[in-house]
This record gives sequence, structure tokens and C-alpha cells, in this order.
Amino acid sequence: MSADTAARPVLVVDFGAQYAQLIARRVREAGVYSELVPHTVTADEVAAKNPVGIILSGGPSSVYEPGAPSLDPAIFDLRVPTLGICYGFQVMAKTLGGEVAHTGLREYGATDAVIAGDGGVLLGGQPVEQNVWMSHGDQVSQAPEGFQVLASTAVTPVAAFADDERCLYGVQWHPEVKHSPYGQDVLENFLHRAAGLPADWNSGNVIEEQVARIREQVGSARVISALSGGVDSAVSTALVHRAIGDQLTAVFVDHGLLRKGEREQVEQDYVASTGVRLITVEAAETFLGHLAGVTDPEQKRKIIGREFIRAFEKVQRDLVEEAKAEGEPIRFLVQGTLYPDVVESGGGAGTANIKSHHNVGGLPEDLDFELIEPLRTLFKDEVRAIGRELGLPEAIVGRQPFPGPGLGIRIVGEVTADRLEILREADAIAREELSAAGLDREIWQCPVVLLADVRSVGVQGDGRTYGHPIVLRPVSSEDAMTADWTRLPYDVLSKISNRITNEVREVNRVVLDVTSKPPGTIEWE
Repeated sequence: MSADTAARPVLVVDFGAQYAQLIARRVREAGVYSELVPHTVTADEVAAKNPVGIILSGGPSSVYEPGAPSLDPAIFDLRVPTLGICYGFQVMAKTLGGEVAHTGLREYGATDAVIAGDGGVLLGGQPVEQNVWMSHGDQVSQAPEGFQVLASTAVTPVAAFADDERCLYGVQWHPEVKHSPYGQDVLENFLHRAAGLPADWNSGNVIEEQVARIREQVGSARVISALSGGVDSAVSTALVHRAIGDQLTAVFVDHGLLRKGEREQVEQDYVASTGVRLITVEAAETFLGHLAGVTDPEQKRKIIGREFIRAFEKVQRDLVEEAKAEGEPIRFLVQGTLYPDVVESGGGAGTANIKSHHNVGGLPEDLDFELIEPLRTLFKDEVRAIGRELGLPEAIVGRQPFPGPGLGIRIVGEVTADRLEILREADAIAREELSAAGLDREIWQCPVVLLADVRSVGVQGDGRTYGHPIVLRPVSSEDAMTADWTRLPYDVLSKISNRITNEVREVNRVVLDVTSKPPGTIEWE
């Protein structure tokens, strides 16, 4: 990503769509940098960002509802190539003098669309008849003056349009979802053919740019990073280390709630691949001592968060004294903030204190450091790509999301050393078999849950047993906001179940959680 490209994004205007972030990701997949902005953005604010393109997202409202989200009409006078999607398509039509009708006819889900003529720049090269994903109750009944109708459906006479002279385009369907087979083609036609944008945004350029920015920001000061072993903290730490080397110290707190082999993975594989200076804090006994007798999930989370803070604060004080003695103060803290964190917190411009809702490990707000957030403009898949470019082990870069409180919230009941060992072994078996089956990239994650306070009768070795059930929770998701349970092959489930019940003596039953989110969350606690 060149400095010029980063400074001139494609702006995705969010009208409250559940897919707004997905649009931004699809634009980046096409090799073009994108940013999300609210629909309340003014023409002056848009002009100040100097965008190379604008995409108007969908939304749940009707353009005729009182108080429905609107757009500053002057934005269309900026002569920036613009694409309207679903609600954004209707806002464009209505603002520019077209007609949007509430006919009572709706289109939801898979819908047949017919392309008119050669489809123009936007739809050219696509099948005349194709299936698209719709979700609307209003229809554009008449295109604005100067627009050419590009597609229609049985219900919607104007399902897509274009004004090539002003570089304004729109589609009623959702090209950003995979249910629209030619959707990415629509987006890429808009970006590359209509707007003339090159596909030059990639992870290698991001690394170069961030290394230069970090060096300029830090100078000769010292930096610390809380390294959890998760993807975000691992990549952000590696990127900062690439920039400043031994000025960075990473701190890893072993709270005893890690999965099998995670400490070794960080201390050996991660350090070997990055060369980062690492301090490990051994705190398992302390954490388990404070968790003794606790069964309430929220209380568990608070205890784990509090003790993490105490462990980090102790090593922080030691490092600050060491840095003072060497004459270079510790002024910076690395945080693995991602773009969804920024968007969901209102798109904040950053702060000198740590934000508790998405900080690394739940650090306190009174740790007075300036933040280094090298990933704050990136999505998770982009972070993984950068991690691979930096040479991080695939076991870390490709790992499933893992909750900050660790296995402590995957034990339903009191957390003890024995129960952690049971869950650790069962979890390792599930991960091994999913990897062996080549399913790591098909599922978002597969939490393994121990029902510690539940026992069931079983038969093992010709004798009756009274063991714990283990729950498998494989889920697929784009962004973790919504999720569905993953339909794993029966032979894989069978291998996981057989191995767990054979190899983990205290478990005699394995069950599958087939609940979507909503109504169920991904984690049980």
C-alpha cells in the first residue's frame, strides 16, 4: 500500500447494513484500500479524505420512513465514482430524481435477474440470466434522468443502472455476499473498469509503510508488548519488532489457562521466527488460587482479567526501572487493535490510554503509554496475510480465535488443575483431527467445552463409568457477529469422538452443539 493509496481510499458509507464491513473487505480483496464512514458524513468531510471511490451500503430502513438514514446530496457533486448497493442504490435513485416505490412486493434471498443489453461497464461479461441475493421491500421504479437500466427482475423493473458520464452506478442486490455468484465481478468492474483503480494494495506494501511509521513514531524509545499467542498480538508484535528490533520487549503471561503446547509455541517457535526479546511470567498457581470455588462465568472473567493486569503491571514496573537505568524510557505499548475494533467503537481516532473493550488482555486504562497500533486499519484475514509475510509459524498465524480468559470459560463449573488437563487433552485431539482433515480454513473456530459439573453413565472396558461430557462447537462465520454451526463430515466427528473417549480417561461422552448465533453465543460462558 503506497502512501498515496492509503491517503486516498474507497469510502464505504454505512447505512446500518449488517454487511458494511464485508463490503470494505471485498474491496480490499480486489487490491484497493477501503475505509468505512457513517451515512452522516458531509460532503466536506468526504472531500477532505480525497477518496478515489465511494460505495453506498445497504441498510434495514425504507427511504420513505421518517428519520430514515440519508446522504448529503452534495456528495454526488464531488464527481467521485460511486456505486450504490441495495438501500444505497435507492438513496442514489431518490436523491438524483428517480422514483422509489413501495409496492408491497418484496424480494428476499436468491432471485433471478436479467441483464439488459451488454451489461455496460458494471455488468459486462456476465451471464444474461443470473441468480443474485436480494433483501428489499422497496423498488426503484424509474431511474434518474441520464441513467441507463442495466438489469431487472420479475418484481423490480430497475435492478441496476449506470450513468457512465458521471461515473455513478447502482445494483439492488448484494454483490458483497457469496450468495451472489458474480458479485465480486460487479465490485471489481466498478473499481477497476469504471473508476480505473489499480489493484495495488497488498500485505507487502502494508509492512513497508508500517515499519517506516513505527520508526518515526518511536525514535530511540523502548516499547513493550503484551503477547498472548493469538494472531493479533503475535502479528502486531512481530511487525513492531521488524521496525525497531531490540527496543521491543514482549511479555507473555502464562496463567495456566492455555491450550496444550501454547507456551512452548510462543517461547520456541515464535521467538525463533522473530528473534523478539521475550519475558514469560509464570502465574498459573496464582490464577488457579483465585479461581478456586468460583463457578459464575462473569466472576471468572473478572478474576482472570484482574490477575492478568497485576501480572503485567509487575513486569512493567521492572522493565520501566531497567529502561531508566539504561537512559531510554518505555513510552510505548503495542496493541493488536484491528479495524473492526475501531469501527465498533465508533471509529475513534486513538487515545493515549488503553481501551478496555478491545485491549490486549484487558490492560488497565491508567497504564500511561502512547499506543502503537500497526493493525488498526486491517481485517483479520489481512492480518494473517501479513503474519505469513513476516515469516510467522502457520500454527500461530492460522490458529483459530481464542478467548482472552482462555480455557477458564470453556469449563462449565469450577476451574481446577485436573479439569484443565482434561479439557486441554480433549481440545488438542479435536484440533489435531480437524487439521488432519484439512478443515482449519473451513471453520471459524471449534471451541471444546468441558461440562465439569455434569456426569453421565458410560461403559468402558466392560465396566460402568461415570464421566464428564465434552461438547464440540464448530462454527463458521465471516466476522463472529453472526455464525452458524459447521457441518463437519461424520467420519471426522467419529474420529474426534473415538479418540477423546479412548484417550481422555475422565470423558465418556462427546456431544455436538448445533446452535447458530444468534440465539447461542460462540462460547458457552
